[in-house]
Order: sequence, then structure tokens, then C-alpha cells
Amino acid sequence: MKMRRRGDQRDDSTTLITMETKPDGSYGSITMDAPVRLVDRNVFSDGSTRVDFVLVWEEPQEEEKTADRLEHRKWREEFLNKLKRSGLLMEQREVLQQKMRIYFVLLSAPWSVLCYYAEEISLRVPLQVVNAPNLHWSEQVLEQLSFPNPLRQDVPNPPPYYYTCQFRANKLERFLGTENPETFFKTTQRHQVLYEILARTPYGSVKKGRVGIDRLLSEQVFTAAYPLHEGEYKLPTPPVPPESLGLRQILYAYWAQWSCWKRYQPLDHIREYFGEKIALYYAWLGFYTGWLLPASFLGTLVFLIGFWLVTTDVPAMELCNSGNDFTMCPLCNICSYWNYSSICVTYKAGLLFDNGGTVFLSVFMALWAVTFLEYWKRTCSTLSHRWDCSDFLDVEDRPRPEFTAMAPMTMRNPVTGAEEPYFPENKRFSRTLTGCMVIVIMVIVVLMFLIAIILYRTILSIIIYKSHNAFVSGFASRIASISGSVLNLLVILMLSRVYISLAHILTRWEMHRTQRQYEDMFILKVFIFQFINFYSSPVYIAFFKGRFIGYPGNYYTLFGVRNEDCGAGGCLIELAQELLVIMVGKQLINNVQEFISPKLMAWWQKRKLKSKPKKEEKEKEEGQEEQRGEKEVKEEVEEELLPWEADYQLLLCEGLFSEYLEMVIQFGFITIFVAACPLAPLFALVNNWVEIRLDAQKFVTEYRRPVVERGQDIGIWFPILQFISHAAVLSNAFLIAFTSSFLPRLYYRYTRDSNLSGFINFTLATSPRNYSVQHDTSCRYRGYRDMNGDFLPEYFHLLAIRLTFVIVFEHVVFFVGRLIDLMVSDIPEEVELKIKREHYMAKEALAENQSLGNIVVLGDDVQSGELRKRGSRTSPPQSDSPPPNLKGIPEEPETPGNH
Repeated sequence: MKMRRRGDQRDDSTTLITMETKPDGSYGSITMDAPVRLVDRNVFSDGSTRVDFVLVWEEPQEEEKTADRLEHRKWREEFLNKLKRSGLLMEQREVLQQKMRIYFVLLSAPWSVLCYYAEEISLRVPLQVVNAPNLHWSEQVLEQLSFPNPLRQDVPNPPPYYYTCQFRANKLERFLGTENPETFFKTTQRHQVLYEILARTPYGSVKKGRVGIDRLLSEQVFTAAYPLHEGEYKLPTPPVPPESLGLRQILYAYWAQWSCWKRYQPLDHIREYFGEKIALYYAWLGFYTGWLLPASFLGTLVFLIGFWLVTTDVPAMELCNSGNDFTMCPLCNICSYWNYSSICVTYKAGLLFDNGGTVFLSVFMALWAVTFLEYWKRTCSTLSHRWDCSDFLDVEDRPRPEFTAMAPMTMRNPVTGAEEPYFPENKRFSRTLTGCMVIVIMVIVVLMFLIAIILYRTILSIIIYKSHNAFVSGFASRIASISGSVLNLLVILMLSRVYISLAHILTRWEMHRTQRQYEDMFILKVFIFQFINFYSSPVYIAFFKGRFIGYPGNYYTLFGVRNEDCGAGGCLIELAQELLVIMVGKQLINNVQEFISPKLMAWWQKRKLKSKPKKEEKEKEEGQEEQRGEKEVKEEVEEELLPWEADYQLLLCEGLFSEYLEMVIQFGFITIFVAACPLAPLFALVNNWVEIRLDAQKFVTEYRRPVVERGQDIGIWFPILQFISHAAVLSNAFLIAFTSSFLPRLYYRYTRDSNLSGFINFTLATSPRNYSVQHDTSCRYRGYRDMNGDFLPEYFHLLAIRLTFVIVFEHVVFFVGRLIDLMVSDIPEEVELKIKREHYMAKEALAENQSLGNIVVLGDDVQSGELRKRGSRTSPPQSDSPPPNLKGIPEEPETPGNH
């Protein structure tokens, strides 16, 4: 299998589309001059026709002639007949089970069909090979510094990199690789063509929305529709040269295995096998994980600085050496007085999270988030250009199957002129408002659970204290706090599952026309709820807990229970504990679930679909005439599942929604609350290393191969990340100002004592006189109040300083972030140059007066390895050549027998 290419140039100064060069590779297959080619089993019974897509349905052994089953059979036969008339090749296989027959319809698109639909959906085909490897930014830096790169790995058979343009059947001779029609279109492009045909083929009345495979799957006329994996993922034994491995085996060996955790991801190979949308997710996840390295290093450093401060901090030494100097007021109505020195260990532990370094870390993480998003835009533009998606637009935003089935009326599409199902905008708007009210109700439910957990912590601490167990009573507050955090995590995960199911129902009810609109609204609903669900408890601890408790003799209550106060060590250490329990606990549960759940589901799927084929007597008689060795070989082949049967036993790919949501929630934890937990980026980094491998194993080994989806970027998730980065600036400003002890220490240092001597006494108020007289003793509590319970002037001084700090902090960070936005261009300069060059080449290739021998020498100012962005900004012209063997399928008139 050979491919036409322009040679192995060391730079980009090459001839333009001179077609006389000898082919030396294959465009459709990424294997370049592999010494051994594995046998392709994804073929028809003739051994040569490629299987591009598979349709599956099941029927019971004992046929039940119900009305629904008869209607499904009619629709199925009509659909398959239309596919035949569309020019597709078709072969049907049957597998017998104990109680079920499974029918597989193998589909293949001949050359004429591929050419026609490739022009219809604007597939891009190669003009010229470009020698520009996809280098990671860190790889470029280490290469310039001449440092060894431990993250690099040599992945065999890298997909060639081409200048491309939109396919035109009447310009076929100007594209690379046309001498071999079987390999001219890539495997994923063949899948796209087949899915396009399946999605637009009617099986009944078009006005009733009976169009496309998606609707048939939702109606359970077919049980599955999928492209095939390219062979087994397991590596062959004995070992073969790496160049001889199939693409799926390469992904398993160089991406999905745990030993690859410290290596770059083979993004070009992922894109070649799974398509641009999935490859962009892994590119974003890898980019995000790489950027977590400096954040986790700095966060860990700030945490370690806390250990040094523990031994040198003057207020900590004062507290630990205070003995009985500070008798503290009871923390609850039945609690007893206690000595402030008893929390020495807890106070020192709080310094690990609350020290001067957290201010610097907060500023750093705020700017880190802005810079990360800006540089991701550059990386995304480079990748989308490299992968031919820079000018991608949905050629036809066809209606969703549920929309076509439930829409109450039809309307002529102003673009295509076709009659399509229609739903009035005013009704959709009213339904969307109703959905918003449901979100508000669910948010109220979250807050109710939050109040319940607050009461649980208070009541549990009272119960433990009343137990009169000296050992347990001393840790009553800590036991209640930790158990409350764990209970809160379980409630969060429970409400998440409930609301995701509810969001699906609401979004379907809102009747969004296209899949993209449906997904955007669904993601927005779920994110709004999850934002409140996951962050409400940390926000309460950070900004509300201990703020509205009153003072001795005048405590405020909630439902008759005294308002919850911060623990003996302060609110910041409780916030750090809450973040670690929720964030790390959620990550552990998700990873265990992602590791175990697919394996259990796959085992059950294989067990359920375990076939028991019946052998015919004729086959046995023929087999008796053969030698014993040949019989054994045949039996082994028969026992081995055919590719479409093996893939049917795999799990349906669930998409990327849950993966994105998990990472976005994590991004919020490490940015919004980083001032309280400097170790959050480190835990996120470790989790992402595990997450990448778990997800890779699912896609390579446990999921059916998804249909390729194209995309320019990560979609609505990017503006969500921008919102989180802005919220993080305000959150960290208020955390440092109102929850941390940074500003009170700074105020005391410049107004009282630069060594912070006496700071502990400064932060404690004395109980009011009436309380002291009533209880025959005086006690201290945290606050800035006088003997009458009124605020001291220092309280208002600190309040002014705190508000000023918030304003200055957010203005400075937003200003610097805006400067970064202006300084970092969204598209690299070299990519913009590549756009112009490729645009020019495409125009020359598709020009009517193009001379095939025309040679254009490009400038020497373009360095080798430059990235390019593809495609022109103009909309693709319509096909001016009819399909060679195809005819349009007119809609059949409605008859009384049609339903």
C-alpha cells in the first residue's frame, strides 16, 4: 500500500502539488512502510470489501408478532432498502443464541459513494506532505536548551502531516494518493461518510421525522450502530517490530498502559483513531496536567514553609506557653470552660495552611488560571489547524431524533429548503424558564441539606460531649466536623446523580432542535447545579461559619440551637479539611468507579451475549475429509469471535460529558479555594495522571469505537473555565481578607509590635460583665469587642483594611490578567502564516486553469517544524458533479398503510 508524498523535506520550501513524484506511503492508513502488515479481518465474506459500519438488531427465537415488532420490521426493511439504493454494499450475518438471534448488517461504501459524499460534507484531502512534527511546548524548550527529555517517547508510525483542501471529484488528479482508491480516504473519513448516509436516510414519512439511524436507535428498531475497531488491542506474541503494530495496539502500548504515565500522549495517533473531538479533550487534559506541575510545586513549597513557621512563629509559641492564662468561654451551651493552650497542636497545624505564603500563592494561582486559559487558546488553535478543524462548521445542523419525533408542527428550512419539524420559540422560552425554576428548587434542596449537616455537627458534638467519655469528649468537635464532611460528600454525590437525571428530562422537554444546542443547555444546567452543590459547604465554612454567633450572654440561635462556631483551631483549617475530604474523596470514588464499573459491565455484556452457534451436519461431513491438524486450525478460527461480534460485546461509548465535568469541578477547587489548601494542586496532579490512563484504557479496550466527531475547541467548557477563574480571584481575595489571619497580623505588626508579641491577647475579647457576674467567672473568646459586647475601633479599622485589600487585590489581578490576555495572541504568528500558505495552495489546486507542472518556490523565512492552520475562510462551494451511480431518493407519498 503506497502513498503519494512530496518527499522528506527538512523545511517547507517545496514544490506545489507536482503530481509526478513517486508515491511512497499511504494516506488512508497511517502505517508507513511497515515491514509486516497484520491480516485485516474487517472485511466481507469475499475477503476484500472493507466493512465501514455495522448495524445490529436482536430478535427472540420464538417470534412474537406484535404490532410494534411488525412496525419495527417494516421500518428496518425500508431503511435497509433505501441504503442499498444509496449505493452502499451490504452483507447480513446471523448469530444464534439460546433465546435470541442477533443480526449483523455489514455496510461498505464503494468509491463512487465516497467521492460524492466527501464533496457533500466537505472532507479535506491531502495536497502535500509537510515535515512538521507535533512538538509539545516543553519539548521545544528542552530541545533549545539541549537538555535530555525524559517525557519523550518514539511512537511508531506517526500519522503524516499534510497541507489539505476540500475534496472535489473533478479535481481528483491533483490530490495525493488517488492511484489507490482503497486507501485514499482515511478509515475515519469512511466512517464519517457512512454515518452521514445513515443519518439522512429516511425510513418513512419525513414530515413525521422518520429519518436517520439515531431515531431508529431511539425507537429500538436497531440495538446498535458502530464502526469497527482496527483489530485487537493486545500485543502479539511473540513480539513483532513496533512498526508492524496496528493503530489500536500502538495506542494500547504507548498510551493506555500505566507505564506511560510519565510520557507525552500520542495526540496525532489519538486523533487518527478517535477523531478530533476526543483528541482535543485529551490534549486539553494533558495541557492542564502539565500546567499543574508549577502550581503543585509552589503549593507544596508554601505548605512546607508552614513547618518552618511552626517552630519560629511568635504567636504560636505564646499560645503554647500560655498555660492557664487564657480561660476560654464554652463553645456550646453544655460545654465547659477550656484553656487556650490546649489547642497548641491544632493551632500549629493551622499555620501549615494559613501563612504569608498563601497570599503569594493566591495571586499566583489567579494569574496562573488566566495564563493557562490564554495559552490553551494558542495550543487549541494550533491543533485545530493541524487537524483540519480550524474552519470547521457543521455542514448541516440536522434536528435531533427526539425533536423530530415530538415536534408539534413542521416548517421549511430557509437554508436547505426541506420541510423540517418545528417547535415555537415562545413555548421553548417558557419551558426554559420553568427549567430555571426547577434549578432554583434544587438549589434550595442543596441549602436545606447544608443546614441539616450544620445541625448534625452541632447536635453530634453535644451528644459526644454528654457521653462523659474523657477521651472521646476531648475530640467531640473534630469528630463531628470530619463525620459531617464525609456525610456532606455522600449527599453531594447522591444529589449529583439525581440532578443529572433531572437535567436530562428538563433539557429534552425544552425541545432544542440540534444536538449542539441540547448539549450546551444540558451542560449549563448541570454546571450551575454542581457549582452550588460542591461549593456551598466550603463557601459556608469560609465566609459564614463563626460570623453570626454573637457573644457570651447573647448568642444567636438557629431552630433553637446555638449557631455553629469555628473550631478551636479556627475556620481555615476546617475549610482545608472540608476541601480535602470533598475533593480527594470524590476523586478516589470516581477513580475506583471508573476502574471497576466498566469491567463489571463488560463482563456482564459478554456473559449476556455469549453465543452458542449451531453447526450444520454438512460442515461436519466436509470436515471429516480433512486432516486432523487442519481441523484443529479451523476450530480455533470458528471459536474466535468475528470483529463485529467482539465489538458488539463492548460497552457503548458514553461521551466526554462526565470527564469534562469532573475536571472542571477540580479546576474550581484548586483555584477558588487555593488560599485555604495549598496542597490542592498536588492532589489534582496525581489524580490527573491516574485519570488519563483510566480513560485511555476505557476508550481503547472497553468501549466500542465511537463515530468520529469534529470540533474546533472544547466548546462551552471554555467559557465555564473563564467564569471559574474570575470567581477564583474574588474568592481568594475574601478568603485572605476575612478568613485568614494574614491581615490581622499585618495590622498588629504595624500598629502594635513588629515581632507580634501579644498578638494572641489582641485577638481575644473578654466576656461582658453581666455574663461574668452571672457565671461567677470571666472568660475569653475570639473577637474585637469591649466589656459591654460592643465592637472596638480596631474591628472597624480591620474591616476597612479588609475591604480595601479585596478591592486592590481583585483590581491588580484582573489588570495583570488583562495584560496577559493582550500580550498573548490567540493564534501563533507562524500558524497565521501557514493559513495563508495553505489557502494559496488550495486555491491553486482547485483553480480551473491550474497547471499540474506549475512549481512555486516558497520563501526561506519559514522554519522547519512550523505549525499551520488550514483552510480558507470562505464557505465551501457546492458540488457541481452528480454522484456517478447515485440518484436522489424522492419521498414516497403517504399511503393509508403508512404509519
